[in-house]
Amino acid sequence: MKVNYKYNGPSVLLPKDGSTTLGLSPDLSRSEVVSFHGRLKNPLIFRDAMLMLREIVISNSEIEVKPREEFFVWLDSEIERRVYAHKEYVPGIRKSLEGEMDTLSSKIFDKDSEINRLLETKRKLSKQIDSYDAWKDYYNLERKFWSFLKNRDLDLWFVLDPVITVHPDIVSFEAFSLDESIYGCLSIEMDEFEMIGEPKLGTTNIDFSAKLAKSLERFRTYSNVELSVNPDGFIADSGTVPQHIEKKIDLPESWVKGFTQVSSAAYLDGLDIELAPVDLYDICSFLRRHKENESPRYMKWSLEKNKPIKITFEPFGICLTLTSKYLGENSREEKIWGRRRWLVAEKLIPLAKSFKIKLLGFGMPQFIIADLGKMKMTIGFSSWSANDWVKGTAFNIMGGFIGEGDYDEAYQLLKTERFVNKEDLFTKIDAPKSKAISGIGSLFKRGEGYFDPINNKIRFRKLFSEPIPEALYKSSDIELQVKSLIDENMENFSIELSDSGHFIFKNKYKILNERYHNYKYRQDKTYNEKYAFTDTGLQIDEDGQIAKLTCTCREFNKGPRNISAPCAHILALYAVSAKFTRLGLEHNREYKINDVMEMLL
Repeated sequence: MKVNYKYNGPSVLLPKDGSTTLGLSPDLSRSEVVSFHGRLKNPLIFRDAMLMLREIVISNSEIEVKPREEFFVWLDSEIERRVYAHKEYVPGIRKSLEGEMDTLSSKIFDKDSEINRLLETKRKLSKQIDSYDAWKDYYNLERKFWSFLKNRDLDLWFVLDPVITVHPDIVSFEAFSLDESIYGCLSIEMDEFEMIGEPKLGTTNIDFSAKLAKSLERFRTYSNVELSVNPDGFIADSGTVPQHIEKKIDLPESWVKGFTQVSSAAYLDGLDIELAPVDLYDICSFLRRHKENESPRYMKWSLEKNKPIKITFEPFGICLTLTSKYLGENSREEKIWGRRRWLVAEKLIPLAKSFKIKLLGFGMPQFIIADLGKMKMTIGFSSWSANDWVKGTAFNIMGGFIGEGDYDEAYQLLKTERFVNKEDLFTKIDAPKSKAISGIGSLFKRGEGYFDPINNKIRFRKLFSEPIPEALYKSSDIELQVKSLIDENMENFSIELSDSGHFIFKNKYKILNERYHNYKYRQDKTYNEKYAFTDTGLQIDEDGQIAKLTCTCREFNKGPRNISAPCAHILALYAVSAKFTRLGLEHNREYKINDVMEMLL
């Protein structure tokens, strides 16, 4: 998807009359003209939160970022060494070798039988000459340098500007990481500002460059900071030459889908846990001091009512006891993957009053909400990136976002009121509950709304100035088929825990029998049976990854038969199976659905 950003000028930091104005230039290509001007009461908290938001924008956990200042020292010394060697040794060696080559070349014409042998000798000598060339692999070194620079400071290559939305009650800044694994949203209550002028509601992108991030670092306790979103820009105030900025970015479809799917995941009910800042510090400190090199790589949270929360870090087997207690009713264990992404929240630890952790279950994302007073920071983490083929579909299905629903009424309601409480949704949309939920889901999938887990509200926000392509939000046939399969009975469902700790799920789904009244199979016993059943299996390992999957349906077997092309039966089995991974199962025992229900009761 190609998007164009147009700014009247760059965002700047302007000192004036003893105060500082953080001027954010909005995207002029949007139909809604957004403006805002207010004086911050806690500029340092805002500074650190915005700098962390930028880290989310440029983060890419798929690339290992290592500080390598020594590379430049080595490069200078290597070039100097090769130049010296070239000047001192190569001229004499080259002259001697060239004379030898001439002698050998003259023999080629005298001895035809030795031509091949002499040519091989010449090739070896040429290779030896080239080995003394100081600039032989200069371009190879240059390519390594630019590759190093790209990995070291990726935002110099590719930056996606954050999205700012001015609501009646809050101002929010949203960002999504390059590797599609981290979502960040900074919500600032209107009480945090001393308003200067009347704000204009709406959503826009803001120019947030690396230069502006460096300027933010200069905020101090004595700084008097005003936040201004001005569509006219700030060139006149800064005294510089006008500079119109245009950015054209071709966004990957997976990035767009990931951003819209965050709200679908946040909308789901989950397990809420309150943590003190010191608890999150202990978690991040452990992750900093321990680097795992083998599986399994997860945090196992042991939760017992009114007892301190315990976290076991695998593969180390080390248990960390937190100061916070679990206040839920039922004891349980939760496994969390993608734990190293939690380190992005480190900067908020000194500023936060508390942290709320929202866990959605096995293999699902996690959300951290940092309470910064009048500011709140929501961070969403994916568990892993290898199974993205199932996450989006699962979120829509679990949230009930199948089909368009009553999209038009939901759109008009949110555009008028700007936000609606989750509990009041069904009273304000005059439609059946399933239609209302699907309508809200359509807003999420189109990028025209997002879920605010802090205030439990659905908010209006247009992610892009232009509507996203229909292919990115339309409910696919496989989603509709999965929904139908989930609604079927589960009399053939079973679960087993192997000795290696793998969960093995099995189910049989009804499908049309290809042999029904097919003359070719007239002698088969299933000739008169209209329906058949699939044998669908799913195996999930200790890391929460899908280790093995099987299905006897035609759709699965005509493809590569792996996780890159799952059928609807595998997706439905995954969506259902995630509910049963918290059960305390015995190894190598098969549990039917009735056994599972007895355990739950």
